[in-house]
Amino acid sequence: MEFSSKAFKEGKCQGQKVVHGEIMPLVLQPPEPNKGDLESLLFALKENKDWFEQMIINNSAVLLRGYNVEKAEDFLEIFGWEDIHYVGPAPRTHVYKRVWTANEGPLSEFIYYHHEMVLIKECPKRVILFCEIPPPEGGETPFVPSFRVTERMLEEFPEAVEEIEEKGLKYTFTALSKNDTSSMRGRGWEDTFGTSDRAEAERRANALGMDLEWLPNGAAQATLSPRSLTKVFDGRKGRRMWFNTVVGMHGKEHSSAMMADGTELPESRDVKKSSKKRASNSSGKREMFSSLITWLCFMEEGLLFLLEESWLPQPSSLFRLWLYQ
Repeated sequence: MEFSSKAFKEGKCQGQKVVHGEIMPLVLQPPEPNKGDLESLLFALKENKDWFEQMIINNSAVLLRGYNVEKAEDFLEIFGWEDIHYVGPAPRTHVYKRVWTANEGPLSEFIYYHHEMVLIKECPKRVILFCEIPPPEGGETPFVPSFRVTERMLEEFPEAVEEIEEKGLKYTFTALSKNDTSSMRGRGWEDTFGTSDRAEAERRANALGMDLEWLPNGAAQATLSPRSLTKVFDGRKGRRMWFNTVVGMHGKEHSSAMMADGTELPESRDVKKSSKKRASNSSGKREMFSSLITWLCFMEEGLLFLLEESWLPQPSSLFRLWLYQ
């Protein structure tokens, strides 16, 4: 879609690409040097709300750059989007209303590509990433367009994809009682469900589509099944999103991913052959995101990144993140 707006000037960023005829991400900047203040930004978004939301759908992601946004609270209510509470294994600090830090785990740990709250029945339709503190070095935040992952997987492993899609997926993960910030996925069940009462935690877990089993050490093992491998969202061009967390949970110490009937994920000769080409240490296991196109967005103070659910981000822990239904 051709860019047309008097309220914004189209910019560029490192790693920007064209996919299926659309620029990803779309970079929006102040139309004039004196229009970069917060008041001008909020006015422009309010006056062009429908157009802006359409740009998020058309381009999958919009990067607002060059505006003086100092804290997440300043930007929170402008769209009137419905609030949604974070539920997931990442240890996060609550900042304000729907705003959370991205992850309080060690900076040395890799955050795998994922959809936000992919396991929960009600996941956010939009995610905003806000850079409050620029990193002292590095700061790259890669993104992958999820529908391209599905397209590539269907090209390379069509039989495995359709078999998993037909049978569905089953996940398990273990959550300790209290938060453990030594792990990227160390959020305790008390914090996750907002209660220390086991019966209430079970009720809230069931409402979210998961079953809990209590372990002798006080931890809880959650089971989620069946879950789909891909998903098509209404009003999102009919694209088939790679909407799962197999990579993040399969074969890990405190989690697992398998077929919904309890059998292992399929591994064909072609899958093993392709995986060995990509990584010498794969031992036949699939590395689903290797060789896929990624976008690197370098964090700057005040940077705002608005995403629809077609993207798999790997946000830095220096980001503030907030969720909308």
